[in-house]
Amino acid sequence: MARSTRSDALIVALDVPNALDGLALAERLGDTVGFYKIGLGMLTGGGLALANELKELGKRTFIDLKLFDIGATVEAAVRGLTQFGHDFLTVHGDPHVVRAAVAGRGDTGLKILAVTILTSLDREDLDAGLIREGAIADLVVERARLAFIAGADGVIASPREAAAIRALPEAQGRLIVTPGVRPAGAALGDQKRVETPAAAIAAGADHIVVGRPIWQAGDPAAAARAVLAEIGAV
Repeated sequence: MARSTRSDALIVALDVPNALDGLALAERLGDTVGFYKIGLGMLTGGGLALANELKELGKRTFIDLKLFDIGATVEAAVRGLTQFGHDFLTVHGDPHVVRAAVAGRGDTGLKILAVTILTSLDREDLDAGLIREGAIADLVVERARLAFIAGADGVIASPREAAAIRALPEAQGRLIVTPGVRPAGAALGDQKRVETPAAAIAAGADHIVVGRPIWQAGDPAAAARAVLAEIGAV
């Protein structure tokens, strides 16, 4: 699997209230951005309709639903989503979930990305969730390895773990997509394990996901161009 080109390495997260706001933002970004993420928070605001419209406009689309359920349900959900021709879909990285998603994807071009550990979580959060002891970085790498073995096309992981994942033999030809990316000087928001766009790409990420630092900017297109310039300098 080829690494991304610099033009599509940036994925803009459309974490806005509804599809109309998302479409308006995409129009402001114009040709600067060609890849968008639509997440769970947008789902009830017309997120799938927005994703379909973006596809009609020639954009690439990443459906970030982080599916988790019994295998049969995950497989059916993914099979239903394949009809729209989207590019990426997230599921939780548990091997049984990944295997079901890959079965549901079939021979379509939909890439299944496995979530390792959310970038908003730290060790205290994992303890509260009864997740086994160990350094987060080690757990992320092991979850990524198991997801690759289960058939995932790629993983979602913080930039801080990207290099260790890229070094895995199982990661050859697989994608690493990193949220938790903030340009220098940007507010961290609810993210806890973050890096700059340049650091994420240098560590081995194929794509970075950036939301608020772009869509909250006075000039979103200029903010996106600044991120792309930083990526291009790597």
